[in-house]
Amino acid sequence: MTHQEAGEQLLQSAGELADKVTDKQYLLQPDLMQRFGENGRMRTKQDSQYSLNYLAESVLVKSPNLFTHYISWLKTLLAGYNVSSEDLAVNLRLIRETLEEEFDNSSKDLVLDYLEMGVHQIHQRESAQGFIYDSLPYGKAAQAYLSALLDGKRREAYHIVETELEGGASIRDIYQYIFQPVQYEIGRLWQISQISVAQEHFCTAATQACISLLYPRWLVEAGHGKKLVAACVGSEQHEIGLRMLTDVFEMEGWDTYYLGANVPNGSLVEAIQRHKGDVVAISVTMTYHLHLAKELIQMIRSNPATAHVKIMVGGYPFNIDQDLWKTIGADGYAQGADEAVAVAETLLKNGTITDHIEMMTD
Repeated sequence: MTHQEAGEQLLQSAGELADKVTDKQYLLQPDLMQRFGENGRMRTKQDSQYSLNYLAESVLVKSPNLFTHYISWLKTLLAGYNVSSEDLAVNLRLIRETLEEEFDNSSKDLVLDYLEMGVHQIHQRESAQGFIYDSLPYGKAAQAYLSALLDGKRREAYHIVETELEGGASIRDIYQYIFQPVQYEIGRLWQISQISVAQEHFCTAATQACISLLYPRWLVEAGHGKKLVAACVGSEQHEIGLRMLTDVFEMEGWDTYYLGANVPNGSLVEAIQRHKGDVVAISVTMTYHLHLAKELIQMIRSNPATAHVKIMVGGYPFNIDQDLWKTIGADGYAQGADEAVAVAETLLKNGTITDHIEMMTD
């Protein structure tokens, strides 16, 4: 069997395997019930299934780094809930044991090798590095903006943005040096349990409101030129980065059609046809949605009306493995909005790119 077949089989069986792993862990560690209660048992099952899903996606696209990065992230997140590295190590050992017993696939050894890399990652030291520094362009403004959001002062946050604009900053500067690093930092603060989910949602909603308030400063008539269609894959909810990217394309004179999250594949293909899209930007934040992005790209390619469209991808998984865009069949990848515009222009001019340029994500 191939990597892809092994990954797909593991995705299909992840829920059942997670049930068995959870039963084993609570038998092996009965103190978990005293420490975390029945809700903790439910969380253990959920985390076990997520780990299996991430493992499956890593195998499917031949990228062990995706799984090891996930384990690093998970270790930090769980520490905020008083789940120790040893608890996580036990969980991964039980996943291995259950796969050895239950996973009937000729590529089992490969799957177990990827899993072992994740186990090894548990014992590595993690960086506490943040995303905002005074030495960066508008670094002090970004820190002040973040502090205002964390204090629940949305108007004060917007005033900081207005002050920078009056001082000569461009809208694109605000997007690149304030909104983007602040969103990254908010995600990091949530991961290490310094802010709650509610705070994270408030901060993101406040920045979305700021973006909307800025539209009258730059929004002009449609360019009637090149056309971009942008959407998040599957049930992705992390859409603010893609929204900013779409705005930057529009600032460059593109006609843009931002579809956001929860767009069915068929509807996206129909939108590409209706708007006569030249480039499609697909955002993937959660690694376990990679197979959905690949399926979407295949659907776009297989439709004669959309087969010509150039497809760009961006998001957390592509930042980890910067050749991953090729594996899932995209034409290009970028992490920053300005670079994404350059990639799109190159794709339309030459049809291919010889190197990746990084595209903005949440």
